[in-house]
Amino acid sequence: MSKLSHLDDQGRASMVDVSAKQDSERSASAEAIVVLSEEAYDLVLSGTAKKGDVLATARIAGIMAAKKTSELIPLCHPLALSHAAVEFTPLPERHALKIVASARTTGPTGVEMEAMTAASVAALTVYDMIKAVDRSVVIEQVRLLTKSGGKSGTYEAQPNEPPSEPSEAPKAARRKASPQVLIHEVAAPKPANTSSEREALRSFMLDRRLRATEWAKSASVPVNELYGYLSGRARTLPAASAERLAKAARVSTDVMFGRKTDSR
Repeated sequence: MSKLSHLDDQGRASMVDVSAKQDSERSASAEAIVVLSEEAYDLVLSGTAKKGDVLATARIAGIMAAKKTSELIPLCHPLALSHAAVEFTPLPERHALKIVASARTTGPTGVEMEAMTAASVAALTVYDMIKAVDRSVVIEQVRLLTKSGGKSGTYEAQPNEPPSEPSEAPKAARRKASPQVLIHEVAAPKPANTSSEREALRSFMLDRRLRATEWAKSASVPVNELYGYLSGRARTLPAASAERLAKAARVSTDVMFGRKTDSR
């Protein structure tokens, strides 16, 4: 077994001496998954959380954390980062967010801890911004995705296998999707495209950084109509309101609902 580099000859914790190492370009990326309730997920993506823009705040928090990693992790070296970024990807099937943080520098040691700290603090900030609505938020799978540079070379994490669902989940899903008998008539399940168009609209808003309140106001659309649709309380968005929202965003409704890609 190789010797741990953060232990000296007496087994005491020690900062690694990197003064003899040559500077090289270093980069790393890390991820964290934040699983929310449906209500909290909708609030985050629509930008209507009471504390403000959750994703913008979490992004800044992650970048700040990357720059302060050496103050948080005792044996990390202070680094002059040349770049730090935090990006979010919605995972609608789980009501979750995938956070990917990246960091770069030119120096004698790597930036893996900076990337992982950024992802972790961004995830914690999402929790802090939304905890009044959902205290059951779960932060999971904080891990290094990639690193490059230095003597150890390149590392790339293996893709994760899809998580196995609890045995009760499929049963619950089947119950929701099954027709229900009401007064001796069969009520058909909701059309499959309703939820896909709703998710497409959420992604559209996230990509263009549209906040529900501001967007609805600019389009002269009642914000409760837009949020009612985003949250699933309303099955459809009135056609006239959809047209006004699309016009305010300078796209067609087909692009807005994911029926057609933006040709720009």
